[in-house]
Amino acid sequence: MLKKEDIAGWFQNLQDNICAALQQEDGKGTFREDAWERPGGGGGRSRVIENGSIIEKGGVNFSAVHGTLPKQISTALELDDPGFYATGVSIVIHPYNPMVPIIHMNVRYFETSSPGRNGESTWWFGGGIDLTPHYVVPADATFFHRELKKVCDLHHPEYYERFKKWADDYFYITHRQETRGIGGIFFDRLGAAEGSKEDLFEFVKNVGSAFAPIYCHFMKKNGHLSFDEHQKEWQMIRRSRYVEFNLVWDKGTKFGLQTNGRIESILMSMPPQAHWHYDHQPAANTAEAETLSFLKKGINWLEV
Repeated sequence: MLKKEDIAGWFQNLQDNICAALQQEDGKGTFREDAWERPGGGGGRSRVIENGSIIEKGGVNFSAVHGTLPKQISTALELDDPGFYATGVSIVIHPYNPMVPIIHMNVRYFETSSPGRNGESTWWFGGGIDLTPHYVVPADATFFHRELKKVCDLHHPEYYERFKKWADDYFYITHRQETRGIGGIFFDRLGAAEGSKEDLFEFVKNVGSAFAPIYCHFMKKNGHLSFDEHQKEWQMIRRSRYVEFNLVWDKGTKFGLQTNGRIESILMSMPPQAHWHYDHQPAANTAEAETLSFLKKGINWLEV
């Protein structure tokens, strides 16, 4: 029988493998580890890379925590017993070069001490991968989505379309009426109603294992392209949208703050710099204006 310790152990290995792959592809930056303990139970390993040749700032975090959920969260989850265990890996990478996209991945497992009042399972998986290009290149977007579809198709013919729509809806900056980027896949609360714990974990493992090959592809392809100050400023503006989403809408950030999570780990997703300009509008018929035209839900990136 699959145990939570087995899941946490695999996530630790995933953190090791991703850090090694990113470090090798960057060629300069190295990860520093900050091991920590959570006062309420459990702990984790935060790993941060800064000032590499391609990666300006990135974090690859592992955690396995347990304890008692705050009342507002246990009530929202309709749990009689607020005891919980959560483990996972969370990643955000911010590159120097505006031609290299920001990427985010999260894979996680959550279980409670008792079933909820609605009868749902006491365990579930969540996660996904999404891409936030500073400049949307349709060919790159197609590559990214095809790779995710390959992973989904190994497990269920409906996973890609279902989880792609979920990502479109989730990674949406409502106050800007634009998507954070080109989406990807996103899923949450995949429990016993979806399949066995073993089968769902295999899916989550394949999602996690897809991260390094996908992002190393973009690092290798775009990491050494030329850019100018205008493009760099656009990158700072797009980073500001990333910050807005993570602080205003992201459920993981809110969960971490509400459960007294480690603030350095929670906010590692923030870029080192971002710019806000009042009512900034890119000129018509520019690459920046074209990028904004792509920041909407429902694009079929497989056929762009």
